[in-house]
Formats: sequence, C-alpha cells, structure tokens
Amino acid sequence: MRYFTHRRHFRDLTEKEVLALAISSEEDDARIYRSYAERLRGDYPDTAAVFDGMAAEEDEHRRRLIALFETRFGTVIPLIRREHVAGYYARRPVWLVENLGLDRIRAEAEAMERDAEHFYLTAAQHSTDPATRSLLGDLAAAEAGHQRHAGALAEAHLDPDTREAEGRAAHRQFVLTWVQPGLAGLMDGSVSTLAPIFATAFATQDTWTTFLVGLAASVGAGISMGFTEAASDDGELSGRGSPLKRGLASGVMTTIGGLGHALPYLIPDFWTATIIAITVVFIELWAIAWIQKRYMQTPFIRAAFQVVLGGALVFGAGVLIGSG
Repeated sequence: MRYFTHRRHFRDLTEKEVLALAISSEEDDARIYRSYAERLRGDYPDTAAVFDGMAAEEDEHRRRLIALFETRFGTVIPLIRREHVAGYYARRPVWLVENLGLDRIRAEAEAMERDAEHFYLTAAQHSTDPATRSLLGDLAAAEAGHQRHAGALAEAHLDPDTREAEGRAAHRQFVLTWVQPGLAGLMDGSVSTLAPIFATAFATQDTWTTFLVGLAASVGAGISMGFTEAASDDGELSGRGSPLKRGLASGVMTTIGGLGHALPYLIPDFWTATIIAITVVFIELWAIAWIQKRYMQTPFIRAAFQVVLGGALVFGAGVLIGSG
C-alpha cells in the first residue's frame, strides 16, 4: 500500500531526513511540555516546574541535533514532520489531554518519551546502514535519557507531601466539576421521571406510549438540567471548574437516569416491561446512594434513606395517579 499514500516510509528516509525529523520532533515535544506547564501552573506549580524542566531538556537536545546536522549537512534543514512519515508515532492534540486531569497529563508525558525511545530502537534494528543504525541508536539513547531526567526532575520538585497535596486538589476538582453535577443530574433524572413514566404506564398500559413519554421526559430534563447547571455558576469564584463541563455532566447523567427505566418499555409485553423497569429503578437508586458515599462522603444509611425513600414516594405517586 505504500504507493497509495502521500507519506514517506521511515525506511525510505535519508540520514539527513531522519535527523531533520528528530529536530522537528524535539521542538514539538518541548512545546507540548510548555503547554502542560502553563495549564498546570496556577493549581499545581510544582508539577508545572517539572514540565518546564522537561521542555528545557528537549530544547537542549534540539540544539545538539541542530549542531550535528549543520556539521554534517549544512544550515538548511528540510521540513519533515511526524505527519509526513507513515507509521511514525503520533502525539495527541494538547486539548485532548490537558483537560483530563493531573495524573492523565503525567501519564501522557511518560508515554511520549517511551514511544520515542521504542520507535528509534525498532528503527535501528531494521536498518542495514551502519551510520543510520548508529544515528538511530543515539536518538534512542537520548530519549531514554529524557525519561531518566524526567524522573530526576520529578524527585526534585515533587516530594511525597507535594504529591499528596496535588492529588487531593485534583480529586477535589474532579468531584466539583464532574461528580457533583453528574450525581445531581442522575438523581434528578432517576427520581423526577418516575411519576410521569409510571403514571403513563398504569394509565394506558401501552408500552410504546410509555416509552415515548419517558424519552421526552428524560431528554427534556437533561436539557433543562444541563443549561441550569452551566448558567448557575461560571466557576470563577466557586472554583467548581468549567460551566460547560458541569453542564455536560449534569445533562447527560439526567438523561441517562430517566432513560434507565424508560427503555424497558420498548418490550411489547406490559408486565414484563414494568417488572424490568421497577428492577432498574431499584438498582439506580442504590447506585446513587453508593456514589454519594464514595465521592461525597455521605454515610451510606443516610444516603440510602434519602434517595430510596424519596424515589419510592415518587414512584408510588406515579402508580397511584396512573391507576386512578
């Protein structure tokens, strides 16, 4: 398939092009690390210092590569980047990683260095040219050195107390931005839709009509909860994070909470669908109680009493109204 792609294969690159590729890769990685540092500097200054140091290391390696290139091939460095080479390791866009939390960013940085080292080692093993093998081996050693130095930087800036403090801060931010609004949405979707769904079910005993009512109630509640959460707090003063993320978490979980006991009514048999729907409601309510205990430190008995009792009352109201 090599003739059906505009990208070059690594085995077809000259030593000059391999060195140019290494230079551009080092530049890209330094920019990624600086982006991480800038993203983390306000909340996690010690981890930001680690990424500043890693970016400085990438700059130093790039300068050494440029000096080697100029010695061997002159001052004109050809433009060749990762996306120009088939099979070359890729980097995820920064915006896909930087919003996923502290641990995810650290793991991505470690993977970046491992990918680069593995690629150069593999390429060196498949090269038949001694000079190329030597060059690729040097690049692999440089990437391995990056990993060792990254570890040293982390030890210098991140003592156990700092790691623990940053971990607590990251967990708290995760709870405020995702868990809390998501849990509120799940509770609202699971409980508030009980009455209209089961009232419709017992009033009509028509599963399709019940499903449509449940679908409309779930989607409508999700949209309402999502917009309400996003508009209620911009996160600037409260520190609860992006209103878009909170609105998305609340809206999606509200919809899921309602759909859980609406979907069984796709089953044509009324009593089969109703028994499954009641079972789903039971599971939803206990799951909510567990989430409250796990992330909100609410005692399980109290959470279960609040959620299960409230859900049972709303369910009973729906059945009573529909049966009357």
